[in-house]
Amino acid sequence: METAMNNSVKLSKKFLLLWSGQLISVIGSGLTSFGLGIYVFEQTGKASAMALVTLLAFMPSLLLSPVAGVLVDRYDRRLLMMLGDGLSAIGLIFILICMLSGEVQLWQICVGVTISSIFSSLLAPAYKATVTDLLTEEEYTRASGFVQVAGSAKYLISPILAGFLLTVSDIKLLLVIDICTLFVTVITTLAVRKGLVSKKYEQTKSFILEFKAGWGAISENRGVFVLVIMSSVMTFFLGFIQTLSMPMILTFSNSAVVGTLKTLVATGMLVSSMVIGVFPIKKRFVKVLSIALFFEGIFMTVFGLRENIVLIGISGFLFFAMMPFANTCLDFLVRTNIDNSVQGRAWSLIGFISQLGFVGAYALSGVLADYVFTPLLVDDGVLANSVGKIIGTGSGRGTGLLIIIAGILLCVTSIILYNLKSVKKLENRGGLCITE
Repeated sequence: METAMNNSVKLSKKFLLLWSGQLISVIGSGLTSFGLGIYVFEQTGKASAMALVTLLAFMPSLLLSPVAGVLVDRYDRRLLMMLGDGLSAIGLIFILICMLSGEVQLWQICVGVTISSIFSSLLAPAYKATVTDLLTEEEYTRASGFVQVAGSAKYLISPILAGFLLTVSDIKLLLVIDICTLFVTVITTLAVRKGLVSKKYEQTKSFILEFKAGWGAISENRGVFVLVIMSSVMTFFLGFIQTLSMPMILTFSNSAVVGTLKTLVATGMLVSSMVIGVFPIKKRFVKVLSIALFFEGIFMTVFGLRENIVLIGISGFLFFAMMPFANTCLDFLVRTNIDNSVQGRAWSLIGFISQLGFVGAYALSGVLADYVFTPLLVDDGVLANSVGKIIGTGSGRGTGLLIIIAGILLCVTSIILYNLKSVKKLENRGGLCITE
C-alpha cells in the first residue's frame, strides 16, 4: 500500500510538471496569436484577412489530428509531444526571418502559421492521452480544472502582456518569446518522460485498422457520437465571437485597450476553472453542460449589442466563466465512456469532428462581416433604420450583429442538447465507471 501511495504522489508531481510546461507554451502561443491578429488587421483593415490567418493556423492541425491520434497510441506519447512543440517553432522562425528582411507579406504569415500548425497536430492528442496515463478516473474533473486554467492563460495573461510589449517593441519580440517558450516545454516534457514507463500498444494492426478502431470507439457509442456532432455545431457558433470580437472592438478602440479587455474578461475562465479544481462537478453533467451553453449564448448576444467597453467587458467575463463548466462536462462524458487503449485515436477524431465547426466559422465569419453585414449597418445601410436603431450603425456594427445571431443560435442548440436521451445515457454510464 505504501508503494502505491508513493507512486500516486510521483504521478501527481509529473502531471503538475507537465501542466506547468503547457502553461508556459500556451502563454507564448497567445502572445503570437494576439500580436499577429493586431498586425494583420492594422495592415489590411479587414476582418476576413485576420480570419484567414486564424483559419490557416488552425485547420492543418485539425486535419492531421486523426493521423496524429494513431501515432499517439502506437508510439511514445511524451516523445511525440516534444516533437510537436519543438518542430512547430519552424513556422514562427520563418515569419521572424521574413520580418527581419523587410515588411512581411500576408502570404508569408499564412505560410508560417500553416507550418507551425502542421507540427502542432501531434501535441493535443498526445497531451490528452498522457493526462489519462498519469491520473485516475477520480482525478479527471479536478485535473480538467487545472488544464483549463492553463488554457485560459492564452486569454488571461498573453493579451495584456502582448499589449504592453507592443508599446515598447513590436511583433518580432513576441515571436522570439514564443519560440523560446516552446523549447522550455520540450524540457519539461522530457523530465516527465524520464522514469515513466510508456504504455505500449501492441502494433499487430495496420495503420488503417488502428484508425478504424478509434472511429469505432466513437461511432459504436451512440451517445458519444451524438455529443461529438453537437459539439461541432457549438464550436461553429463559438467561432464567430472568437474570430470577430477583436475586429469589432478595434473599430472604435485600439490594441492596448483590446489587450487589457481580453485579459480582464478571461478572468472569468480562471475563476470558474479554479472553482472546478477545488469543488469538482460530480453529477448532472448533461444539465450543467446545457445550462452553461445556454448562458454562453446569452452573453454572446449581449457582447455584440453595443460599442460599450463596460458592457462588452461584463458580458465577456460571464461568457468566459461559463466555458470551463461546459468543457469539464464534455470531457468527463467522453473520457469515461472510451477505453484508455484507444484514447489517443479517439481524442484526435473527437477533436477533428467537434472542431470542424471552428473551420466553418473561420472561413465564413470574416467574409460575412466585411462583405455582407457591415454594408447593411453603415450609416446609410439597408438595416440602418431598423436593426441599426437598436444596436447602432458604423463599421463594426455588422460584426456585432453576426455575434448576436450566433449567440441566439447557441442558446437554441443548448436546449436541443438537453433533450437528447442518448447523451443523457452517457452520464449514467460515466457514474458507473466512477463507482467501479
